[in-house]
Amino acid sequence: MTPAQTERSSLRVMGLAGFASMASMRLCDPMLVVLGQEFQVTTGEASRVVSSFAVAYGVLQLFYGPLGDRFGKLRVIALAVLACAVFSAITSMASDLTLLVVMRGFMGAAAAGIIPLSMAWIGDQVVYDRRQETLAKLMGYTVSGMMVGLWFGGFAAEHLGWRNAFAVVSALFATAAFMLWRKLRSTPAPVLLAAAPSVMASFANTFQMLRVVRVRHVLTVTAIEGALVFGSMAFIPTHLHQQFDMSVVFAGSVMMLYGVGGLLYSQLARRWLGWLGGERGLVRAGAASIVLGLLTLAWAHQPALGMLGCFAAGFGFYMLHNTLQVQATQMAPASRGTAVTLFACLLFFGQSSGVLLMAESVDRGWLPHAFSLAAAGVAVLGFFVHRLVGRH
Repeated sequence: MTPAQTERSSLRVMGLAGFASMASMRLCDPMLVVLGQEFQVTTGEASRVVSSFAVAYGVLQLFYGPLGDRFGKLRVIALAVLACAVFSAITSMASDLTLLVVMRGFMGAAAAGIIPLSMAWIGDQVVYDRRQETLAKLMGYTVSGMMVGLWFGGFAAEHLGWRNAFAVVSALFATAAFMLWRKLRSTPAPVLLAAAPSVMASFANTFQMLRVVRVRHVLTVTAIEGALVFGSMAFIPTHLHQQFDMSVVFAGSVMMLYGVGGLLYSQLARRWLGWLGGERGLVRAGAASIVLGLLTLAWAHQPALGMLGCFAAGFGFYMLHNTLQVQATQMAPASRGTAVTLFACLLFFGQSSGVLLMAESVDRGWLPHAFSLAAAGVAVLGFFVHRLVGRH
């Protein structure tokens, strides 16, 4: 098999793992209303199943990066996928909300080793000129997983039961784990570092990395992006249900348009890069599209406009976020695994913070105002990212 064929084959297998990871991450978004009713809590309280996943996902990045650099990224990804299969199966048997929240935290901890290390692997294997396009291909898998997770979460909540949804996700992870282990058997074993760094040495490397101005800038805007966009996204299905009187299933299906926008970008990434005049053009167009989408969702009263808002927000987010991903793969090439997982850590710390703030809004009926504030924040964020990309 040629190096190019090996690269494509590995990308497909990691893409399936990323698909399952993103599906499990977004599975609970359309379930919040149903989970609140079943466990007799508010929708805001039920949203802990989202924030616990995000917090654990973020914290564990600090450990997966050094592990991937030390033992080989594919090997660590395979173990993480297998753990996801086990934890998802256990989650399906949770007897109360507290246990469900805890198990979602374990799922987030396991899933933390999949997509960021896949990005780092691409950074190792693919030259910079092709990296935007290759990362966009990986994004195609993850966006598809997000779309399926959003739709299936709503469908299962009304027709199959949320427990069966997690059982299905467990089977998907198990399939991906099997394929990854087969891939590992046909791949030469990675050369281990002669002297494995201790945990303290790994943390020291992380803190040393944070002294670099470029790294701090990329991580700061990434955390803010996570709070503004991912924090809003978790409650869009709830907003669609409340604002437009959509069923849980239909709200989850409409949210798939968020992913359709991402797919439209990811499949034509190279062309968008040329049409918009490079990465700075992507940032301008992406931020503007997110702002338009969030404001439309916040104040429109026609379902068609709500659907258009979902599409615009998704299209803009993936355009902006993929540009930040490319910056993350290049901000510390000598420790790329650690750098990219640190990027994901800050992204999901931002998301968990955004979800907690939005949870206060949903219980008070303030979601339209919260979406508007998030749109204003994205406009300011776009300005700073535009300057960041231009400088580097």
